[in-house]
Amino acid sequence: MTKILMVCLGNICRSPLAEGILKSKLPKDKFIVDSAGTANYHVGSAPDRRAIKVAKENGLDISSLRGRQFSTTDFDTFDQIYVMDESNYNNVMNLARDDNDRDKVKFILNETYPNQNYDVPDPYYGGPEGFENVYKMLDEACTVIASSLK
Repeated sequence: MTKILMVCLGNICRSPLAEGILKSKLPKDKFIVDSAGTANYHVGSAPDRRAIKVAKENGLDISSLRGRQFSTTDFDTFDQIYVMDESNYNNVMNLARDDNDRDKVKFILNETYPNQNYDVPDPYYGGPEGFENVYKMLDEACTVIASSLK
């Protein structure tokens, strides 16, 4: 069973969208996909209503997901850890204990733009179009991830 973790800052916008998108593209009996935030602002909270809305408009229900904070034990649990931006990358890498931990961490947009380390912009302070753009970016990246795993 391959286990994949999506990580953003608060775990209510980008990472739950990425979790829902990737889950929809992979067989549930072979993969576990989860998400977490590097900050503890929204532990236990549902995804942002705008993230839920854009997911629903694309046929996905992420409303039951709940925010949680990334921890060092996630390195033991997950095979691959995808981060949404440089800040999350640095936060996760600061918790890495060794090269094995560090090797699991990747920028998610490197799947569509190899070695560019592009950020998925945080749509939290913007309008609904930000969530739509983020959904498209994550959908493209998750399509690449899913096809490489199948």
